[in-house]
Amino acid sequence: MSVPVWAWLATIGAFVAIIAFDFYLVARNPRDPSMRESTIWVCCYVALAVIFGLGVLAFTGPQYGGEFFAGWITEYSLSVDNLFIFVLIMSRFAVPREYRQKVLLIGIVLALLLRGIFIALGAEAISRFDWMFYLFGAFLIYTAWKLIRHSDDDEEFQENRVLRAVRRVVPSTTEYQGASLTTKVDGRRLVTPMLIVMVAIGTTDLLFAVDSIPAIFGLTQEPYLVFTANAFALMGLRQLFFLIGGLLDRLVYLSKGLAIILAFIGFKLIFEAMHHHGVSWAPEVPIWASLLVIVGTLAITTIASLAKSRKDSAAENAATGPATAKDGDDPAEEVPEPTSKSAG
Repeated sequence: MSVPVWAWLATIGAFVAIIAFDFYLVARNPRDPSMRESTIWVCCYVALAVIFGLGVLAFTGPQYGGEFFAGWITEYSLSVDNLFIFVLIMSRFAVPREYRQKVLLIGIVLALLLRGIFIALGAEAISRFDWMFYLFGAFLIYTAWKLIRHSDDDEEFQENRVLRAVRRVVPSTTEYQGASLTTKVDGRRLVTPMLIVMVAIGTTDLLFAVDSIPAIFGLTQEPYLVFTANAFALMGLRQLFFLIGGLLDRLVYLSKGLAIILAFIGFKLIFEAMHHHGVSWAPEVPIWASLLVIVGTLAITTIASLAKSRKDSAAENAATGPATAKDGDDPAEEVPEPTSKSAG
């Protein structure tokens, strides 16, 4: 796939324009967006990604079009999983609700810049060292095994090294100063927790890219498709945070579904590398099969998650629903037992 320089520049310029417009909306009216507003924006970003994918399909053929859609769907589903950590970060730093949009937007921009560097390095490494496919494949299988093994554990946000270094080196306040990133205290310039949170969002997302970048390189080796799939997956993440924030706890099988997808891509990478090196029995997995596995796994895990959540909710309601008093009894005659211990 040969992408001219002007196409790269036009694509990057379009993403910058969208981000600038998004930032203008957030800066003009910082608040917690409504469900309706978030739904409209998420649908707009999804529609843009679909239109872009159809354009790739029309101009370059079904192979590259399928690779974009497979990569975008995979990155988008991994981004949904990242929202669990974003929720924990927001809670950990007690971010005021009206400033969460700004934190997410700038953190996502930082993540997009860092991912661009990561993608460029990964593409260069793959073009020079084809044995990297074995390394990427083994890493994805290992990551899938870890996801399945620890999917039932409670996740807790842990500060990474970059964030700890920022907190040690850069003097900061303990209180927010509106949406300001810095403030002056006794004539001394200090950063506010707002900047610390943005660094936490951006660098944490970069750590997730350690999994997602090898995954998408397992679906396409075209840097242009890798970059655009990641960009579209991140662009609507701010609105998606507010749209499904209350639904995240219901997606109980999402980690298991992502583990299956990562393991599948890992084996796909290894098999294709073996086929490239002359191993005749190693299969080449077509892109339509990858799309089928990715979409099918996500659909099954989502349906199963919602069904389990509905079943658990019904069981909980059945356990707590009956009144404490029996039929015919007067609840007013009941004397509540003391709940506090007597002194001495």
